[in-house]
Amino acid sequence: MPTAFSQSVRIQFNDLSRGSPAFLCLPGWCENKSTFGRITHALGRSNRVIALDWRGHGKSAAAGGEFGHAELLDDALAVIRTTGVGTVIPVAVSHAGWVALELRRRLGERVVRLVLLDWLVATPPRAFRELLTALQDRKLWLATREALFRLWIADCRVPHVVRHIREEMGSYGFEMWARAARAVEATYADGTPLEALARLDPPCPALHLYSQPRDPGLLAEQQEFARRNKWFSVRRLDTRSHFPALEEPEAVAQAILAFASAGPKRVGPLA
Repeated sequence: MPTAFSQSVRIQFNDLSRGSPAFLCLPGWCENKSTFGRITHALGRSNRVIALDWRGHGKSAAAGGEFGHAELLDDALAVIRTTGVGTVIPVAVSHAGWVALELRRRLGERVVRLVLLDWLVATPPRAFRELLTALQDRKLWLATREALFRLWIADCRVPHVVRHIREEMGSYGFEMWARAARAVEATYADGTPLEALARLDPPCPALHLYSQPRDPGLLAEQQEFARRNKWFSVRRLDTRSHFPALEEPEAVAQAILAFASAGPKRVGPLA
């Protein structure tokens, strides 16, 4: 398995096919690159696909200390350097979207588009902030994680989706879940992902594919943002779980490929 070194930390990744731009698959916190296993083959039929394990996750080495999104950015940059890829399209699960945004800031137009999967892009509700706090409490974290798992699974009965959540994500303990909560909490202190996207200069074409939450108000907010910012598009998928790339990989891959192959999107707000 290919290996990159990020601040001397061994980062392992998969590298499928060749070509440019490459899809750079970024898992969420407390999950491995296996979350992309079912879409990488669909994407990789005609495109290069790179999927990594963050430090302390999967087959990558432990960091040996505290880390957050800044260190995850270093991991992604190390993989990009090692592979020698010229241009990339990050495909980021949930809060890995913050890393995707920073890649665009750092690399500029080498990041040609952004694909964001199931991310809470608008103002998080109070319950979400309370959840982040509870994940950092040794007495509350396990029950809180279980509540999250039930929410993410919803009424999905696809075995490999349930297994990914309960067995793979469930293999991470308090320290990693608390670390994830701290990192996510810090990012929202500076505003929402939509606000962060709007601050990119120049803007970057971005697609948000998501299934949860089903709140129609959240979809309407994103559609209004897309109306004002033609470089942004959103699609709510007809899947049940928090992981559409696992639940309906072909549909997600087709949506990503259509977005990646579309002509240049107009940037800037509507007049």
